[in-house]
Amino acid sequence: MTNPIYPCLWFNNEAKIAADFYCSAFGNSKILSESSIVVLFEINGKKIMALNGGPKFKINPSISFFVHCITANETDELWKKLSEGGKVLMPMNEYPWSKKYGWVQDKFGMTWQIMINEASGAKQSLVPSFLFTSGQFGRAEEAIKFYSALFENSKTQGITLYPKENENGGKVLFAEFYLNNYFLIAMDGPGTHEYSFNEAVSFVLECETQEEIDFYWNKFTTDGKESMCGWCEDKFGVSWQIVPAILSKLMSDTEKAPRVIKAFLQMKKFDIEKLKQA
Repeated sequence: MTNPIYPCLWFNNEAKIAADFYCSAFGNSKILSESSIVVLFEINGKKIMALNGGPKFKINPSISFFVHCITANETDELWKKLSEGGKVLMPMNEYPWSKKYGWVQDKFGMTWQIMINEASGAKQSLVPSFLFTSGQFGRAEEAIKFYSALFENSKTQGITLYPKENENGGKVLFAEFYLNNYFLIAMDGPGTHEYSFNEAVSFVLECETQEEIDFYWNKFTTDGKESMCGWCEDKFGVSWQIVPAILSKLMSDTEKAPRVIKAFLQMKKFDIEKLKQA
């Protein structure tokens, strides 16, 4: 199973405006497709979904995007664009882990950890990052192992733990890992945080067969939660959309799409055959 994974950002009817804003901020970006509900776009080769979901959920810093820039000028320009109308969480400055780093929440609520990467031959990159806070604090390493056991072509690039003598000793300071060759970051977030994972940033997982849908759905909902329309929540509180890869094709048929929508609005876990028969 080599199922594509990509993040979905929940907006209150601002999906197209947000996608256009992000594409204008990044040079290597483009809109892939758009409808009144969903806009798909790409930044540095990473696919992202923007969803017009309404006011129910709001994006918070529990899942952010790490952006590694190549030059100081590139770092400053991106910081300036994403900061406009937003909120600085950590000012752009020199830190032990980077000569130039800052964390900002943009005007739509999404947070970006922007830093310079001066490695020879490096290119600007974008990587989703999990921050395990509140009731999930201390579970980052457990989550990496859980996810890695589910996905093929998965590996842990490296895990740095807090020193034993630290009050957070043994917790994850910083970790890099791959799920189906999709690069991710995870950290435990000590201290008091008023946020944790929610549906506002989820991960879409495309499946070719019903067997794949059943497999991932069952794994994620064990000690997690079922929701509607292919959405579920795993035991760490992270939301996933387990969707048939054929869904976009079915939805592109203007005659069939309304029947497909009516069918999946009644589903929790997606049933591919029922969607085809709609």
